[in-house]
Amino acid sequence: MDYMNKFEELIKEQKARVKMMKEQGDFVNYDELDTIVIGVVGGDGIGPAITDQAHRLLEYLLADEIKSKKVTFKIINGLTIENRAKANKAIPDDVLEELKQCHVILKGPTTTPRKGDKWPNIESANVAMRKELDLFANVRPVKVPDKGIDWTFFRENTEGAYVLGSKGINIDEDIAIDFKVITTGGAERIARAAFEFAKKNGKNKVTVVTKANVVKTTDGKFLEICKEIGKEYEGIEVDDWYIDIMTAKLVDEKRRTQFQVMILPNLYGDILTDEAAEFQGGVGTAGSSNIGKKYAMFEAIHGSAPRMVDEGRDIYADPSSIIRAAGMLLNHIGYTRKADKLYKALEICNTEKKYVITGRDTGATNEEFTNYLMKTIEKL
Repeated sequence: MDYMNKFEELIKEQKARVKMMKEQGDFVNYDELDTIVIGVVGGDGIGPAITDQAHRLLEYLLADEIKSKKVTFKIINGLTIENRAKANKAIPDDVLEELKQCHVILKGPTTTPRKGDKWPNIESANVAMRKELDLFANVRPVKVPDKGIDWTFFRENTEGAYVLGSKGINIDEDIAIDFKVITTGGAERIARAAFEFAKKNGKNKVTVVTKANVVKTTDGKFLEICKEIGKEYEGIEVDDWYIDIMTAKLVDEKRRTQFQVMILPNLYGDILTDEAAEFQGGVGTAGSSNIGKKYAMFEAIHGSAPRMVDEGRDIYADPSSIIRAAGMLLNHIGYTRKADKLYKALEICNTEKKYVITGRDTGATNEEFTNYLMKTIEKL
């Protein structure tokens, strides 16, 4: 039957991906590069408006490096829903080639079509980029000192429930089937990334989040591998929680302060990090990094908010999330002190509230907020 052939093709595709993982080299050493190329991708919806502000900040903070040609920027405008729909691809071929010419990428939000939309059923640009550039680790920090919260989430990016999200099979009019994929290599590398982070940052506890009691094959494999990797790291406690109760425990004031580093398959990581971001002020305030061995991408974790554009409110969209992502980018390529200045200035600006983003003309524009942020950085 046709669906059997389709399933066989999916298996071949995943085997090829496993082969690619086994052939990969080491992580890029940015210190050894003559020039670090930073791609700036506005995306669509409010994406260009807020990404422009983060780009301005990066140029301000990296002025000396730009002058010495250690850093250069590449503007990539083609990752819009209109272009993607026209090409009928999550990432048009010419845009993908441009992305591959960069070392790190700052990316604004992109629209993912839903059933019933006017757009074709193309895959999420985020999911596609993570697969194409093999950005296997989605790292999302959430820190709220006055609540005792200091969490870092390591969400596996290239497998789980999302990797074949647009390739499910309609068996007949009564049955639809989607797929979840976990590989040994994929689970091992996200686990090792999390434990290495814990080791280097003085963390003594790593929590694995699954639903292995019900989803026994894939989640069970993920949990087992994470625990095996954890045995190599003396002094780091490993525990595990199921995703349903974990969402409750993040709200538990007594329990939540005990969590430090968390490892999760893709779907659970997506859910839990959005919940976690609420403690920090909402998804509009949180940034996200997507790390691979050759490439890295840093993004806002909220959507493209096309309604704001339709209503002419994109200039009032909060740039905090993409600005935090820019700080994570600076950290990743080795400019830790510049990133620390940016984070400190953000904290000051959000506390002083001289310029408040409301999403409407009752508040500041994102350009006004960014100007305020740069003036604050100057004083640090």
